[in-house]
Amino acid sequence: MRDDIDLPNGPAASQDDAADGADGDGNEDTPAATTGVNRELEEQRDRYLRLAAEYDNYRKRSSKERQEAGSRAQGDLVKSLIDSLDDLQRVTAQDPDIVDAKTIHQGIEVVNKKLMKALANAGLELIDPVNETFDPAMHEAVSTEPALSKEDDHLVSQVFQQGYRYNGQLLRPARVVVKQWNG
Repeated sequence: MRDDIDLPNGPAASQDDAADGADGDGNEDTPAATTGVNRELEEQRDRYLRLAAEYDNYRKRSSKERQEAGSRAQGDLVKSLIDSLDDLQRVTAQDPDIVDAKTIHQGIEVVNKKLMKALANAGLELIDPVNETFDPAMHEAVSTEPALSKEDDHLVSQVFQQGYRYNGQLLRPARVVVKQWNG
């Protein structure tokens, strides 16, 4: 065997490894290196926990804000209906023996107009499709009747119950009678 060739496990390799501070396989096991890795791991863990807590707080805050906004909107709607409610109470407080039916009917009409105006301001739309083409997305046909001409086919002739939309969303379809041409 030749002595001038240094093998990795030979005396030259041991001196180089000792000088580099390594144990020969590339891993550093010194207490300072382990402490640095542990410290960085702890910092990353702490950042993760803070971020998770921050997200959880954001989620809770957003949920609370949505609930408060909904409550404010409902409060605004109720506030707009109070005048109509007061008028309705005044009408119902009338003595039917003293006030004639026509006056009570007029009072109810006034209350109805105020109520519909307040609801329209809140975004409610009335669907009253007399003499319009039947639209199954907005109307519910409860009956048909014969049309007098082909032009009247699929026209709404009568509304049994008005429909409503709220900000473009259908709340209730109008229940209608539709003309049908059989000619």
